[in-house]
Amino acid sequence: MTTTSGISKSWHYGYTIVICCFLIMLVAVGPVMSCAGIFYKPVSQELGIEIGTFSIYMSLCFLFSTLTLTFAGRLMERYSARWILTVCSAVTGLTMAAMSVFTSVWEFYAAGVIFGVTLAFLMYLGFATMLNRWFKTRMGLFLGICSAGSGIGGMLFNPLAGYLITEYGWRNAYLVFGAMILVLVTPVIGVFMRDYPKDKGLLPYGDSGEDNIASSATMRSQDDGVDYSKAIRQPIFYGMILFAFLINATATLNGFLPAFAQSVSFSIEEAAFIASGAMVGVTVGKVILGMINDRSPLCGVMVTTGFGSAGLLLLLGHVSIYLSVFGGFLFGWAYADVTVQTPILVRTVFGNRHYARIYGNVSMAIAIGGAVAAGGWGLLADVVGFNDILIAGIAFLIISCVIGVVALKSEHKYV
Repeated sequence: MTTTSGISKSWHYGYTIVICCFLIMLVAVGPVMSCAGIFYKPVSQELGIEIGTFSIYMSLCFLFSTLTLTFAGRLMERYSARWILTVCSAVTGLTMAAMSVFTSVWEFYAAGVIFGVTLAFLMYLGFATMLNRWFKTRMGLFLGICSAGSGIGGMLFNPLAGYLITEYGWRNAYLVFGAMILVLVTPVIGVFMRDYPKDKGLLPYGDSGEDNIASSATMRSQDDGVDYSKAIRQPIFYGMILFAFLINATATLNGFLPAFAQSVSFSIEEAAFIASGAMVGVTVGKVILGMINDRSPLCGVMVTTGFGSAGLLLLLGHVSIYLSVFGGFLFGWAYADVTVQTPILVRTVFGNRHYARIYGNVSMAIAIGGAVAAGGWGLLADVVGFNDILIAGIAFLIISCVIGVVALKSEHKYV
């Protein structure tokens, strides 16, 4: 039985798309991004190089993701996203499996380049574009669930990687992860992913129309919004790019929380609890932030930047370990801003017509913000101390909040 919104009371095919996107983030993105660090030491030792030298392959990954995003949005619009994501997952799995036989750091650098290209689609652009196509309502909730997949993957697969490396060596660990992507992700995307609701004769979840059948009139909502050529001439477009850059630059502070905690006399164990609090905040924040955005993107902007700022203030106070762990939890919500709030802002302000291309440009700022801040915060901390970089993070969040509010107040001017 179906409703007039084009939603089956039992199962809308959009839910299948959510499962596919979650699986991409959990099994394909999770091991590549969230588990990279656990391989650094054993691989570096066997290759006889410094960890810093080996980790350059991840810097190349970020760099080539940024470069790929300059044209990825156009490809997602012109060609089948289903097959683009299928091929990217297959290449990712094959590359990770191939890493099991690498004997030179240059081979890992080449892998970083390949990951950069495939993850531009799998991590930055793919799930946001697909959910934007399939959901007119509740997109925030499903964005949150899918984007949480990479963090959950990190929580699940880091212990697995540690066990495999200890018992069977890092080469077999890479082989297992590569096989896992090829078996669990690639065929599922190829078989079940669909580009648009009309491919299944449906309307987007939450759209209005007679029964569950997509007509040319009702499907026009897929083309509502701003032309790319018009969007890039609007000042708010560049405001959104600055928003994305500042948000991810601030989120990158997450990696420095353990060092900050130890610098203010917390033990290593206490620092680990603070970092864990932040990761819980990221995972919980993504889902709840998505639900908030389904009701009000404006509230989403204010909540995430407000919680993030409050968390950094609690960390700066370092009154007790309990308040600091709670501060880490609140700061985790700012991290959630990157993959939930940003795509929703783009859709709300610019609409659906050229969403993939516009969001592809904004995603470049996300990648650049992370790449610059990953090294920049560390260098700055060496000069001015950790307190000052956390204060800078608060300033970034306040600026981001202002940009988000202005963008949402301007949405009716552009759509």
